[in-house]
Formats: sequence, structure tokens, C-alpha cells
Amino acid sequence: MSLQAGLSFEQAPPFALPLRFFLTAPLFLLAAAGLIVLAPEALASHWTPQALAVAHALTLGFLTMVMLGALLQMLPVVAGSSLPVPRLVAWFSHVPLTLGTVALMAGFLTVASAAFGIGIALLGGGIAVFLAAASISLARAVASVTVAGIRLAVVCLGVTLLLGLALALLRAGWWTPPAVETAIAAHVSFGLLGWVLLLVIGVAYLVVPMFQITPPYPPRLSRWLAGTLFALMLLHAAALLFFQAAAPIVDAGLAGGILAFALATLRLQSRRRRKLPDVTLDYWRLGMASLIACVSVWFAAQFWPAWADSDAYPLLLGVLFIGGFAVSVVSGMLYKIVPFLAWFHLQAQLQARAGSIPTMKDMIAERWTRWQFRLHLAACALLIGATLWAQLAIAAGSVLALSALLLWVNLLSAVRCFSSHGGHFY
Repeated sequence: MSLQAGLSFEQAPPFALPLRFFLTAPLFLLAAAGLIVLAPEALASHWTPQALAVAHALTLGFLTMVMLGALLQMLPVVAGSSLPVPRLVAWFSHVPLTLGTVALMAGFLTVASAAFGIGIALLGGGIAVFLAAASISLARAVASVTVAGIRLAVVCLGVTLLLGLALALLRAGWWTPPAVETAIAAHVSFGLLGWVLLLVIGVAYLVVPMFQITPPYPPRLSRWLAGTLFALMLLHAAALLFFQAAAPIVDAGLAGGILAFALATLRLQSRRRRKLPDVTLDYWRLGMASLIACVSVWFAAQFWPAWADSDAYPLLLGVLFIGGFAVSVVSGMLYKIVPFLAWFHLQAQLQARAGSIPTMKDMIAERWTRWQFRLHLAACALLIGATLWAQLAIAAGSVLALSALLLWVNLLSAVRCFSSHGGHFY
């Protein structure tokens, strides 16, 4: 498939708008790694203040930061529907998301009500601005399986935000929401399985065949998977409130859907037409393997109650899903998205001198992307080990810090290449 197929230069927002999100995200990955080094107890229990700060640095500061930047680019270009006032939307979502995530992390670490209050105001306002703009764009978008997946993911982000604000008010001591444990479970479910997984699934329908030169996803899977997973998440929340005995059955359905996506993706990648080495492919394979491992760990816990009740079980699931799956897939896509956008905008701006435009492969040196992947793979292995053997926590955080720093430097090299060839960001 041509890289330009279905894309419109005219509707693309300026390069600077998504780029600010992409360049900020690795810094939060670096901050999460630094917290693990300075406070290894972050990997001792998922309820420690340090663990909560690390989790939100990864999910808000890294994952959501990249995903909002990607949607800012994808909705106008792929869905054929521009966001209203995109420059203002980018400004009033990026800055509050950045500062609000810092404030929320500070709130977890210091238990200061003021920090939670600042975080609530900034994150609530910033994400609400993006949700409103994305909702307008999606309402008039051209229908496709990718757009359908994005719509459901955006709904899940809204639910996650509301639940998160309620829980932050609880942490600040200003309000106690009803059914706190159910609210926490739903916040995690809609945040990770809804916002993160459903968005990855929707985007995968487009980018896996496009960038990895594979056949398309099976039509039946692409039509029904995202909607089925969303319905199961709603049933899961209802089961926790009204009929807890049904929760394991619903969880089994979610596990089956996750497994179906991972296996289908690996099968498509095994059939790709271009057999050249590709670090993005390696990242996706690691992500899919981590999803399969998540399902396996969950399945084992159903037959081993002592394991399910241990501190290591939720930590291991979190490391596999957030670090092994989500951070891997998002990091791999950054190595496609940023060089592609640099090439995309150079071609739009310098069409008269198209022969002088560097290729995507010229934007970032392949050896450095390969080294960064190796560091990330080592960090994932050490993080998994640290959930079982706490002495590995400092080593895991140190390697993750090196990986995050090299990711940031690699993305900056693409920006320098863009600028040196006469590209302008606005």
C-alpha cells in the first residue's frame, strides 16, 4: 500500500501540533524510570504512592500523551474530519496534560491535597477540551473500522477521566465516591482495556497493513472485536456492582478477545510481503507476546488462588500490559509516525524540490533504533523479574531510563533532519 493512500496533505495539521506531544512523552517515561531507581518500593506493591505515581507517569504522561498527539494527526488525515481550531486544542490539551500529570504524581508522592486539586483542574480541563474537539470530529468522520475503534476508545477515555477525577477527590480528602473498590476497578479497566487497547486495535487496522506491508485484518474480526470488547467492559462493571459471580465469565470473554487480537496480528506479520528487518515490527511482536503473557498469567490465577491474592500478581499484569504491550507498541509506532510526518510535511512544503527530500529511513539512524529496542527489551525483562525479586528494581529502572533517553534523542534526530532540509513546523 502506498504511504499516501487515503491521506490528504490539505487537511494535515502543522507538524508542530502532534510533535509537541511526541517529544514530551519520553520525558515522562524517563521520570517513571527515575522514580523506580529512587524508590524501588514502587515495584513492591501496586498500592504504594510510588507505584501509583509511576503508573500515572506511564499511562498519562507517556501513553495518553502520544495517543492524543496521534489522534490530532489521524482524525483530519485518516478520518477525513478536522478538529475545530486545532492549534487551540493542541495548546489547551498539551500544557494541562503535562502540568496536570506532574501535579498528580506530586500528589501521590506527597499526599498533598493542593497537588491533587491542581491535578484535577488541569487534567479535567485539558482532557475535556480534547474530548470535546475529538467528539465533533468523530461525529462527522467517514465511517471505517478504524474510526469505529477510535470512537469507542474516546468514550472510554471520558469514562476513565470521570472515574479518575472522583478517585483523585477521594485522595485529596474532599469527597468519598460510592463503591470505591468498584470505581477503582472500572477506572483501571476503562483506562487500560478501553482507552489504550481499543485505540491500539482501531489504529492497528490501518497501520499494520500500511507500515508493515501485511494483508488486512480479517473483516469479521475488524468489524466485531472492538465493539465486543467494549460491551464486555460494560458487563464487567455491571457485574462488579450487581452480580460479582458473573465477573470471571466476563473476564474470560475479555481474555479471549485480547488473545484473538494478538494472535491475528502475529499471523498477519508472519505473512508480510517485505521481509527486511524492521524495529517497529519487533516492538509490535513484543507487544503481542506481552498480551498473550497477560492472558496466560490471568488464566493461571484462576486456578491458583494464593497467586491471585499476592502482591506480585497485579504488578506482573501491570508490567506486562503497560510496559510490555502498550509502551512497546507506542514506542514502535513513534519510530514510524515521527519520520513519516517529517517526510509527509517536507513533501507537502517542498514539492518543487522533491528529489532532495530524505526518505523515512534517513530520518533516524537504524542502529540507534535497534539499540533502543534492545534497552527496552532488557528493561521489560528486568521489570518482570523485579515483580518477583525486588533486588532487580534499581537495575530495571536504570535500564528503562537509558531506553527512554535514547528514544527521546532518536526522535529529536528526526526533527533535526526535518529542520535541516528546510521544513517549517507551522
